[in-house]
Amino acid sequence: MIRIGMLTSGGDCQSLNATMRGVAKSLYKLYGGEVEIIGFEDGYKGLIYADYHAMKSSDFSGILTKGGTILGTSRQPFKQMRVPDENGLDKVEAMKHTYRKLKLECLVVLGGNGSQKTANLLHEEGLNVVSLPKTIDNDLWGTEMTFGFQSAVNVATSAIDCIHTTAASHGRVFIVEVMGHKVGWLTLHAGIAGGADIILIPEIPYNIDTVVEALKERNRQGKRFSILAVAEGAISKEDASLSKKELKEKRKNGIVYPSVAYELGAQIEEMTGQEVRVTVPGHTQRGGEPCPYDRVLSTRLGAAAAELIRQKNYGYMVCIKRGEISKVPLEEVAGKLKTVDPDCSIIREAKMVGICFGDE
Repeated sequence: MIRIGMLTSGGDCQSLNATMRGVAKSLYKLYGGEVEIIGFEDGYKGLIYADYHAMKSSDFSGILTKGGTILGTSRQPFKQMRVPDENGLDKVEAMKHTYRKLKLECLVVLGGNGSQKTANLLHEEGLNVVSLPKTIDNDLWGTEMTFGFQSAVNVATSAIDCIHTTAASHGRVFIVEVMGHKVGWLTLHAGIAGGADIILIPEIPYNIDTVVEALKERNRQGKRFSILAVAEGAISKEDASLSKKELKEKRKNGIVYPSVAYELGAQIEEMTGQEVRVTVPGHTQRGGEPCPYDRVLSTRLGAAAAELIRQKNYGYMVCIKRGEISKVPLEEVAGKLKTVDPDCSIIREAKMVGICFGDE
């Protein structure tokens, strides 16, 4: 009997269940009744505190189209993993103890950046680990695509689509704030797909004068409304030039806005006299059922993870490269972000059709 542990860690997304299903169905196909899957509740927390249960094949039926995660999830910051909990428990040793107590052959981790760092840490501590790339931000280094990204793009695009009619009816400027603190893939794709006139992402600091001039140019062309797709981590050139300490001090002494979208809205109203409205889709971007693309990707990634287990090929994250499923060492993934290159082709092409990024 081979025993496999499985957990979902970090922020949720639409296709965690679909990916777990891909892993499980492939393992059952490979090993038949000779495999047992142990599910850990609420991510690494379940591994730390030995909160788990044996899963049945029926647990993986009917979940291909179900969003969220049947195992639950939680955020366990990587930088806190070496810090004892409030009772003095060594979290890393606790995870190793649970793994060995259960006699696991391998731990399967579905997660984003922080989760991959912890997965690599456990691999370095001697555990057999295989991971899968989960994040709506598509910012994991080593893979062209993460599961959850396309589903989130669909939700964010739908929000922008819905804004078009009310923006046109009232002749207003609408700002749609899309998730993405450090990278702008989600905002970039949703902005292009939704026909946004201006897209602002963290990798391209914006000049407010450039943004306002783009809005004025649309007015001169007789276009009575404009839509901005703005990443929650978008930053002005002025703020980007400051140190973290200087930026913190500036925000402490200035007007406090709920987010960058509201700050932009206030500036645009003051500089143009146009009505501005802000829409924040928020966690709806993580919710709902996975789109068909993610269902296919999740199934493929899950099957590939099972194959790595069969080969006893541990210490890898399953990934996609040039459209084909592959693998990348966890040590190469951990701690790296895949950011948007301001000079990449998709940015150039977006600018060619007239989208403003606030930089020129």
